Amino acid sequence: RPQSSARITISEGSCPERITTITGSTDAVFRAVSMIAFKLEEVGSSPRRAAGRRCRGGPTRRLAPQDLGDGGAPGRAPVTLRLVIPASQCGSLIGKAGAKIREIRESTGAQVQVAGDLLPNSTERAVTVSGGPDTIVQCVRQICAVILESPPKGATIPYHPGLSLGTLLLSANQVRGGRG
Repeated sequence: RPQSSARITISEGSCPERITTITGSTDAVFRAVSMIAFKLEEVGSSPRRAAGRRCRGGPTRRLAPQDLGDGGAPGRAPVTLRLVIPASQCGSLIGKAGAKIREIRESTGAQVQVAGDLLPNSTERAVTVSGGPDTIVQCVRQICAVILESPPKGATIPYHPGLSLGTLLLSANQVRGGRG
């Protein structure tokens, strides 16, 4: 936290998936994401959790953990981040006939997959990014640039892992449904 100058919080809960939120200037957020990606690569082949990222208009970035996947430097364990993005912004990320996502893949060398389905009880989709730490950071920068240019349309119901069905959270005059 002090090295990145970002504020980092991890959601409460005992479920296998938790949300990490990184708040700060764009530089501080990317510094924190970079440090996380390099730390995850450093831990090597032991079972571990990766952070996904949810970019919204403004300086807050939200991360959702997931098991690591394929990609990364030869001889090193790959790093996979799962970004949690409002579904209304995924069209801009994919682009016409997949042109934008293809451009991001080609320019960064990262593996990028946009989920077709919404995350449970939310209006958000997972975008999985795999590769080495430098590749991940470049890719996340490009993805955030695209979605920051295209603000979410309508209300966003955030993904909350581990909430039981019927749970309601009230925040900033927005009702959010929980999941179980």
